Amino acid sequence: MKRYLLDTHVFLWWLTDDPSLGEKARAVISDETNPVYVSAATVWEISIKKKLGKLKAPENMEKIVEEEQFIKLPILLSHAEKAGQLPYYHHDPFDRMLIAQALTEGLTIVTADKGFSRYKVKILSARK
Repeated sequence: MKRYLLDTHVFLWWLTDDPSLGEKARAVISDETNPVYVSAATVWEISIKKKLGKLKAPENMEKIVEEEQFIKLPILLSHAEKAGQLPYYHHDPFDRMLIAQALTEGLTIVTADKGFSRYKVKILSARK
């Protein structure tokens, strides 16, 4: 069984029913038999961007994650260590953490970020 980790933009697209989210990704996310994870790194990134005025997003992300029946993925020491060991292809620390978490936990990342493909991580395109 595949397990999926949502990239931050995909999580936001899902919440806003953004048409940028492709049909296949939308079907995977909406299928209740698929375990879908949201990382603490995603909520952290959203919170920072909201504070800086770069993003509008709802309050109480933890409650929203629970209501959407996604699985909360904490940041573990093993994730942090893996993120530090990754080749420096991608400069965004939040994306690097998501990649590290996916690699460590055997998750497929749902993303539209083409930069992820340089890593040996399973990807489901968010746009197809």
